[in-house]
Amino acid sequence: MRAKITYFVTAAVLVVYFVLVGSRGLMLLRHGTALTVTFGVAVLILPVIGLWFLWKNTQFVSRANRLAAELDAEGGLPVDELVRTPGGRIDRDSADAVFARRRAETEDSPHDWRCWFRLAVAYHDARDTPRARKAMQRAIALHDGKPVTD
Repeated sequence: MRAKITYFVTAAVLVVYFVLVGSRGLMLLRHGTALTVTFGVAVLILPVIGLWFLWKNTQFVSRANRLAAELDAEGGLPVDELVRTPGGRIDRDSADAVFARRRAETEDSPHDWRCWFRLAVAYHDARDTPRARKAMQRAIALHDGKPVTD
């Protein structure tokens, strides 16, 4: 729940920021000189890109949460079996061992979105965020019946 609140607060702050930046871009456009119009257009592009990124990220998180809820209803969510240091950090060897099992499971069933979901969690636990995101994208695509390319 804390993660959701943080996400929504961050998204709200970003939207306010985009509105403020957009208003400055419009002010520059209204000034009407070649230089201010050029800067105004450039300034307006930033909130558009930011809003697009925020929208795509929100869609991704929403779809991943939908898969997590479905997997939880099936009783298939990965159990947290990781060893932690006294400070609470995940032990690297423990994360590597779980990752190896999840990777083997995925190699045995490459078309099962559940395996890809669990592999994404293992990548995340191993602090490999780019690969975690790619694995989750594949899980989402397999779940939704979309074609998956390597």
